[in-house]
Amino acid sequence: MSEQTTLVTGATGKSGRRVVNQLRAAGVPVRAAARHGEHPFDWTDRTTWDRALEGVRSVYLVPLDGTTLVRPFVEAAVRHGVRRVVLASGRGIDDPHYAKDDSGILEGMLDGERAVQESGLEWTISRPGWFAQNFSEGFFADAVRTGELRLPAGDGAASFVDAEDIAAVVVAALTGDGHAGQVYELSGPRALTLTEVAATISGATGREIRYVPLSVEEHVAELVREGWSSADAAGFAEIVGPIRRGTDAYLSDGVQRALGRPPRTFAAFADATAAAGGWPS
Repeated sequence: MSEQTTLVTGATGKSGRRVVNQLRAAGVPVRAAARHGEHPFDWTDRTTWDRALEGVRSVYLVPLDGTTLVRPFVEAAVRHGVRRVVLASGRGIDDPHYAKDDSGILEGMLDGERAVQESGLEWTISRPGWFAQNFSEGFFADAVRTGELRLPAGDGAASFVDAEDIAAVVVAALTGDGHAGQVYELSGPRALTLTEVAATISGATGREIRYVPLSVEEHVAELVREGWSSADAAGFAEIVGPIRRGTDAYLSDGVQRALGRPPRTFAAFADATAAAGGWPS
C-alpha cells in the first residue's frame, strides 16, 4: 500500500498534518487536502471530492463535525478504486454516558463508522480521546497563555493522548498489514487531573500555570462577559463535561495494539513541545 498515493483530508488539522508529515517522512506519496492547503478540498462542495480521490488507493478521513457526509464520500471513494480507509472518530461514542450531544456530532460520527464498516473497503477506525495538544494549539491554548486554566472540570481526570501517537496509529493502518477491521481506542498511559496537567506544563515551560476550578454557571458567565453567546458558552462548558464527570479517565490499549509500544506520557509531550518552542506565551 505504501507505493500508492494516500489522500489525507483535514490535512491542516492537529492529526491530519502530523499524518502527512509522518507519511512523507516514510516516503509515501501524499495528497494533503484541506479547504486552505496544498490540495483544495471542501466537505460542503462535492465538486472537490472527485479531484481529491483521483488515483488514490488509501484515505485518512477526517469528517466534518455535525454532518453525515462520510457515507456519500466513501461511496465516491469506492467508485474511484480506493482500497483502504482509516476514519477519524471519537473515543467513547458508543457510551451513552460519555458526553451530552445536542449538535448532531455524535449522530454523524456513528453514521460515519457504519458507512466505512459497510463499504467493502479495508477499514480501520481511530477513536482518540482528548488530545494533549489541546493545551498547546487547541481549546485551551489561550488559557495556558494567560497562566490560568479556568474551567468547569472539577477534580476529574482524563487520559490525554499525544497527537503524534494518533498519527502514528493512522499511518500504520494506512500503510501496513494487520489493521483491517480494527477499532483503535486511543489514550495516554495515565489519567491526569487538570491540577496535574497545569503542574506538568509549568515544569516544562518554567512558567506558573494554575488550574482554577469553576462551576459550569461561573464558566458560562465568564465567557458571556467576554462576548460569547449564551448558547456557545454553554456548549463550550459541556465540552469539558467528560472530564468533570470522570468518563474520560479510563485507559485504552489502542496505541499498544497498533504500534506494539505504550503511548507517550503527557510529561514527554510537554517537554517535547517546550523544546520545539511550541507552548503559547
